[in-house]
Amino acid sequence: MKIGKIELANPYILAPMAGVTDLPFRLLSGEMGAGLLCMEMVSAKALEFNNRNTLDLLRIHPDEYPVSLQLFGHEPEVIAEAIQKIDERPFQILDLNMGCPVPKIVKNGEGSALMKDPGKVSEIVSAAVKATKKPVTVKIRKGFDDNQINAVTVAKAAEAAGAAAVTVHGRTREQYYSGKADWDIIRQVKEALSIPVIGNGDVNGPDKAQAMLKETGCDGVMIGRAAQGNPWIFKELNHFDKTGEILPRPTTAEMIQTMLRHAQMQVEFKGDYLGIREMRKHISWYTRGLKGSARLREEINHTESLEELEELLKKRLT
Repeated sequence: MKIGKIELANPYILAPMAGVTDLPFRLLSGEMGAGLLCMEMVSAKALEFNNRNTLDLLRIHPDEYPVSLQLFGHEPEVIAEAIQKIDERPFQILDLNMGCPVPKIVKNGEGSALMKDPGKVSEIVSAAVKATKKPVTVKIRKGFDDNQINAVTVAKAAEAAGAAAVTVHGRTREQYYSGKADWDIIRQVKEALSIPVIGNGDVNGPDKAQAMLKETGCDGVMIGRAAQGNPWIFKELNHFDKTGEILPRPTTAEMIQTMLRHAQMQVEFKGDYLGIREMRKHISWYTRGLKGSARLREEINHTESLEELEELLKKRLT
C-alpha cells in the first residue's frame, strides 16, 4: 500500500489516539509490525503559540518509520502556518483530524464538527497540501449524526483538494465509539474515490481485519482501541496474512516482559515520575481479564519506580 510516495510494509495502521499513541507505544507497535504509526493529534492553534506541552507531543524517534503526524484545527491559514513550523521534522505523512468527537473540540468547530461543512474541509485540505510536499491525509467519520451521513461527500471534497488518502471511521460523531461500526459507508467511500481508503472501526483481530478488507474493498485497516494494551495485534495480523494461522496469545511471562519494556521506555522518555504514572492506564489495559488483575489495578497507583512495578507484576500475575 502506498500513500503518496510512501510505501507501507503492510496495510495495518496504528490509529492516532490522544494519551495513548505516544512515542513509547508507537515504538512498541512498530516493533510488533504496524505498517504505519500515527502520533497523537496536535493543535494547530497551540503550535502557533509554541505551547510547551504540544511541542513535547512532536518528538519522533529515529526508529519510527513511517510515521504520520496529525493536526487538528478549523482555520486553513492557521493550519498552513503550523505545517510550515513543523514540516522539517522527520514525519513522512501529515494527517488532518476531522473525526474527533470530544465536546470541547467539536464546540470549537474542529474535529468531527468539520463533517458539517465540506466546503471548509476543501479549504483546509487545500491549504495543507500547498504548505507541504509530504502527502496529506484526512481522517473522517460516517457523518456528524444520523441526519447527516455525508462521508462520501466529505471524502470527495478532500480528494479534490489534494488529499493522498482518506480514513473513514464507520460511526457518526453522535455515536462516539458506541454501537456497531458501519462498514458499508467505508465501501461507499472506497467506490467513490481513486485514492487509498483506510477503514476504521471494530477490527480486533485477523478475522475482522480480513472481513473488513473483503467487504469494503478498502486499502488499509486502522487499529485503535483494539491496540490498547495489545501491541501484539499487529504481529498477529501480519502472521495471519503470511500463513493463514492465528497466533496464540502471548504468555503471561511475555506480557510481563512487554509491560516492563514499555515502562522502561516511558521512564527513559518522560522521567521516573511521569513515566510510571503514564503506565498505570496501560497496565490496566494489558491485564484486562487476567487472574489477579483487579488487585493489581488497586495497587498500581502506589508504585513509584520500575523496580516496584516489576515486583508487583510478578507478584500478582505469576
